[in-house]
Amino acid sequence: MSKITYVLPDGSESTIDVPTGQSIMDGSVRNNLPGIIAECGGSCSCATCHVILDEDSTGLFDEATDEERDLLEYLEGVQSHSRLSCQLIVNGQCDGVRVVVPDTNG
Repeated sequence: MSKITYVLPDGSESTIDVPTGQSIMDGSVRNNLPGIIAECGGSCSCATCHVILDEDSTGLFDEATDEERDLLEYLEGVQSHSRLSCQLIVNGQCDGVRVVVPDTNG
């Protein structure tokens, strides 16, 4: 398990234990956190799970696929460390990762 901190759209923070192998999106949805809508259920087809990673955390996850980059291209508020949380799979090095959940996810 890794402790993942979600900075929610209202500015509050929630730290959740997310099991290894589960996505950042799953951790949020399973704990009823606001902001990550996840309309497609994690199939990388809707972009309603947009998060912004801390710069230090970007290397902990696989590179974004072309499909993910294409979806991010059309979102409002995208930043250089934006990712789709359904594509961020927690591994043993993720303890302490922080993600910002923008208020533009739908």
